[in-house]
Amino acid sequence: MNKLLYLLVVFTVLTSCSEYHKTLKAEDVSAKFKLGESLYNEGEFTKANALFAQIVPNYRGKPQAEKLMYLYSKSFYEIKDYYVAGYQFERFASSYPKSEKLEEASFLAAKSYYMLSPVYSKDQTETKNAIEKLQDFINAFRESKYVPEANALTKELSDKLEKKAFEIAKQYNTISDFEAAIKSFDNFIFENPGSSYLEDAYFYKLDSAFKLAVNSIESKKKGRLEAAKEYYLDFKNDYADSKYQEDVEEMAVEIEEELQNYSSQS
Repeated sequence: MNKLLYLLVVFTVLTSCSEYHKTLKAEDVSAKFKLGESLYNEGEFTKANALFAQIVPNYRGKPQAEKLMYLYSKSFYEIKDYYVAGYQFERFASSYPKSEKLEEASFLAAKSYYMLSPVYSKDQTETKNAIEKLQDFINAFRESKYVPEANALTKELSDKLEKKAFEIAKQYNTISDFEAAIKSFDNFIFENPGSSYLEDAYFYKLDSAFKLAVNSIESKKKGRLEAAKEYYLDFKNDYADSKYQEDVEEMAVEIEEELQNYSSQS
């Protein structure tokens, strides 16, 4: 029985493959459309896409074109070719502004760009582009059922940009370019007042100011120590129970000892 079932499955697969290749090479565009749609519904998106690609020019201006272009666009999305999917969905939305699929196509166009966003450590041009596309969708379809997801995706991408900016500033601290680190953290804090990295940014700004001060030449040391002390007082005021409390207090003690030396010299 199992052997018979196995042979039946093999026969079905071979017949299906044979039909696909035969239709792929044929001239009958309606047969390609029909089989392509069937394959699409079965989840065979790569095969469906290949058939659709052959017949798109033949259906321009025809009533079936709207359905074909939706399936064609979606097949790119399903095979994870997000560059082309985004482009095709945008073309669909532009060509069929009254389509019942307009809202979905517009959202999937924006989401395709979201899918292209790389890890935070790489260039974030695609991320910024995706945020713009998602925001455009939200503005155009404020009551859409896709808006909550679009908002969530936008938040995720914004967090990625924040992490990128934070890590760049932190890198200056790591390589001991403390003046650049302080400036970068100031910019980060100003541009991202609600960031989840805010406490970390304030700490590393203080850490950079502290290290800059204690390693300064004598003519600049006192002024930089006083600046570091101000950063310490601000940090302590805003983050009394900080996870960095032990490190912060150690810096404060050393800053105070260094400043005491200047007081005794006076």
